[in-house]
Amino acid sequence: MPRSRFCPTCGQALPQAALPFSAAPLLDVSDPPVEGVLTNGKRFHVSSDALDLRELLHVVESSVQWWQRGLTSSNAVTREQAARAIDELSQIMHSLSQQLAQGRTTIRVTRRLPALRAFDVACPSCGCGNRAGARFCQRCGALLQAAPRYGVGSVQSRLLSFQIVARTDTGRVRQQNQDAVYAGEIDLPGQKKAYLCLVADGMGGAAAGEYASRLAADVSRAYLERESASHPPPTDDAWQTLLRDAVRAANRRIYDAAHADSARRGMGTTLTIALLVGDRLHIASVGDSRAYLLNLHGVTDDGAPSAQLTSDHSLVARLVDIGQLTPEQARTHPQRNILYRSIGTDPSVDVDTRSEALEPGDIVLLCSDGLVNHVSDEEIAQVALGESDLERAATRLIGLANERGGRDNISVVMVRVASDTG
Repeated sequence: MPRSRFCPTCGQALPQAALPFSAAPLLDVSDPPVEGVLTNGKRFHVSSDALDLRELLHVVESSVQWWQRGLTSSNAVTREQAARAIDELSQIMHSLSQQLAQGRTTIRVTRRLPALRAFDVACPSCGCGNRAGARFCQRCGALLQAAPRYGVGSVQSRLLSFQIVARTDTGRVRQQNQDAVYAGEIDLPGQKKAYLCLVADGMGGAAAGEYASRLAADVSRAYLERESASHPPPTDDAWQTLLRDAVRAANRRIYDAAHADSARRGMGTTLTIALLVGDRLHIASVGDSRAYLLNLHGVTDDGAPSAQLTSDHSLVARLVDIGQLTPEQARTHPQRNILYRSIGTDPSVDVDTRSEALEPGDIVLLCSDGLVNHVSDEEIAQVALGESDLERAATRLIGLANERGGRDNISVVMVRVASDTG
């Protein structure tokens, strides 16, 4: 594996090759940002292999209805953008309808989130994870005969330390910052701690988006603190259930607040949470704020230094999944900021969750779409892994997004993982 410094079979030191980064040029689009969420109680389920054509068609139809409001705008740019979006969506609807007419009910997914490393044997010397059957640690070369094996799905005991930085910026176009970020500790029984990080990107006029993102952050944080302190979950599945419950509590609070105040009607927010417990990372996500895992020694089965951990709940992301758009086209697509799933716009919400093992040298990065609309995944990895100072890395990422237009609020939360030698 590219992450290895020593052969896991014989313990021989391996030659180290530099990990290349590529930074493709990005298009600078000067159109004002347009964002919103689709309602009407839609549900969209993605299997590992296919999308349901009828569900996809329903989301496209809802998106057309959303853009039709833009045709009545007093702003000529907004009207033109809406007309262009409706034209593109109509072509997609025609293609999907033709396939349904031919009796096809699903469409194959061509792009998936990458498969992450799976190392369940701990090195007793450096704490690095190794594959079952390895005799020597791939990082330090130590003998693994007496190495403990981690139980699948259980909370691990390996000692790690965390350095955390959270930053948010209004950007160069918006007048308000509707993003909310949080990073802090949660006390667990037995003098243990969990580390909570989150990013929420609000939507709605008259400061409603700012209120929605802050409420999502506050409600989910309070829920997790209360439940974890009294009876922390014993397994990955139980932690994921707790995260889903916390996100749904925030969803209900925002939904009720929107219906109690006409000025906040229709407000919503994204919400992505990272909870670090022991050497486990637990993720919950709704919307298009992202979580990444980065490590110079590789985080995927094929040794890539970065991997996206969350799926964007947008029509554009699904079009990328089925091969109708490239990731580069999606970055500047008119529909890129229209979500089909968000917090607070429906009385209930589906929540994506996952759990992964952490390794020394990992960086967990959360961000709002104000970063990824301007900065590629390769550039994010290059800056995050190339800077020794975490605060400087976050500042550089935000500065890069602003240099390229800063059309939206920009938020970044970064966590660097190290072995706890204390």
